[in-house]
Amino acid sequence: MKAEYDLSKMTSRRNPYARQLKKQVTLRIRPDVIDYFKAMAEETGIPYQSLINLYLQDCAKVHRKLDMQWAT
Repeated sequence: MKAEYDLSKMTSRRNPYARQLKKQVTLRIRPDVIDYFKAMAEETGIPYQSLINLYLQDCAKVHRKLDMQWAT
């Protein structure tokens, strides 16, 4: 490795991973759901918003469908 590099001749380029960045959205989530993920976050040391994102990514990956049955 060189002791010094000349960065003045360096050219810039777009980040190739910019499309994979997260997009900020607003969701209305019930407090009990947030409490659940916050408790899990304390156990794992992963921020609760990241846990929610990981869970949703997993749902999308395996094409998990919601099984809802309305009371009659």
